Amino acid sequence: MAKTKIDLKALSDQDLEQKIAEETLHLKRLKFSHAISPLENPMSIRQTRREIARLKTELRRRQLQPRQDAAIQSENNKQ
Repeated sequence: MAKTKIDLKALSDQDLEQKIAEETLHLKRLKFSHAISPLENPMSIRQTRREIARLKTELRRRQLQPRQDAAIQSENNKQ
């Protein structure tokens, strides 16, 4: 399954969460299919896991961004 690389920074937080849910469901289906009969491309499981990790990393980066901005602002105010 060839996927085109998507620009994660262009997606909204809600889109990221939706994409994580879709990819997680896709991963479960792949694992289930692989347990029943071997997949033609078992590397697709790894690719899907990594895509989920990329999505979660971007979402977490966005959650931490306001804290980092506030820490930088408070550091600048002390000087």
